[in-house]
Amino acid sequence: MTRPSRHAVILGASIAGLLAARALSDTFGTVTVIDRDDLTGTGPRKGVPQGRHAHMLFAKGREVLEDLFPGLTGELVAAGALTVDIQAGFAWHNGPNPMARAASDLVVLAVSRPALEDYLRARVGKLPNVALRGGLEATGLLHDPDTGGGTVTGARVVPAGAGPGGAAAIVIEELRADLVVDATGRGNRGTTWLGELGYASPEQDSVMAGVVYATREYERRPLASGMLGVLTGVTPEYPYGAALLPMEGDRWILTLAGLGDDLPPTDEAGFAAYATRLPIGDLAEVVHGARPLGPARPFRVPASVRRRYERIPRHPEGFLAFGDAVCAFNPIYGQGMTVAALEALELRAAVAGGLDGLPRRFYTRAAKVIDTPWDMAVGGDLAFPSVPGRRTAKIRFFNWYIAKLLRAAETSPEVAVAFHRTVNLTAPPERLFAPAILRRVFLGRH
Repeated sequence: MTRPSRHAVILGASIAGLLAARALSDTFGTVTVIDRDDLTGTGPRKGVPQGRHAHMLFAKGREVLEDLFPGLTGELVAAGALTVDIQAGFAWHNGPNPMARAASDLVVLAVSRPALEDYLRARVGKLPNVALRGGLEATGLLHDPDTGGGTVTGARVVPAGAGPGGAAAIVIEELRADLVVDATGRGNRGTTWLGELGYASPEQDSVMAGVVYATREYERRPLASGMLGVLTGVTPEYPYGAALLPMEGDRWILTLAGLGDDLPPTDEAGFAAYATRLPIGDLAEVVHGARPLGPARPFRVPASVRRRYERIPRHPEGFLAFGDAVCAFNPIYGQGMTVAALEALELRAAVAGGLDGLPRRFYTRAAKVIDTPWDMAVGGDLAFPSVPGRRTAKIRFFNWYIAKLLRAAETSPEVAVAFHRTVNLTAPPERLFAPAILRRVFLGRH
């Protein structure tokens, strides 16, 4: 399949863009990744504001990244990250009520978003056929006029900050490519570019959950409880939550989340009060006893957005949207990185069939990856009366059942692990309705 002359251009060097580059590096002679930010440094990037907030790589995501980058887990752990049994090592709470804990095979990776991205960028940058170029932004697509825009032949880029079209003094570079992948995230301009070529924009599903984060880091010392972190579910009864996760550098990261008008403050006293609304000793121990490593930072995500590229009747050859450019999830559910990893596997498989018809093959495969986490996230969002949207009978039933299942998970380790398998995308939601789980949910038989 490898054709040394083929060139792929990836727009965006965040985790999704890097995973797309890795997926394409096996079958393209050259892969060029561009980004507005300087890609030679390390740590948080201006173009990834969400990177300063809590992230966790779910079990399925870690498995996929280990497949794409053998040795990833061990190397990150050697650099200070932690592997954690998600059911035994973290204290999960539904509001104030803890879930039952037991050993499981669901191993997650606790590492900061900047550290994970730095690692992936270093690994991708070492691939002999991949080039990383910072300080550039795309302003449009190149196309073959003989096909009426039917084939994208590259991207037009300018120095970062020059703006669409640039100015007379700005050098506009044309990057010729056999495939352009838009991995520029939530703020992507892919639909605009397609419109300029005469293509219809995809249908767009959105849910205005209005999530706001506030995050602070602390010096990490072992918790008195022995837990390696705390995660609380956000429910209509308790529409606020917290994620306390360990990170490299002996740090805790504590992200508070709120919806609607009840938002976490960033001043010291307000942050501590919000964090201890729920009577969870581990959270109080950190906010009142650990040394802060900086101020609290806010972050707002107004909506989850899914662009239905799989439903477009006509696609230009040579162009794909990827990652958040296709579906940007409510980050409170922690699905984004794992879904991007699964999309990378689907991209690798779709490209194996050649470039002809690639967009339709990829979008069809990606839609199957996205369907389950999207339905879970939308259903979770629409459980809140403040979130606008149509509550179908399916959504109402699912939310009713999940509330009962979470109550059963407080006393049944088997129900708790079934829930965790679904959240970690290692098992489909249908498994939550297995006879053994139904007995425990409705009859309390453990």
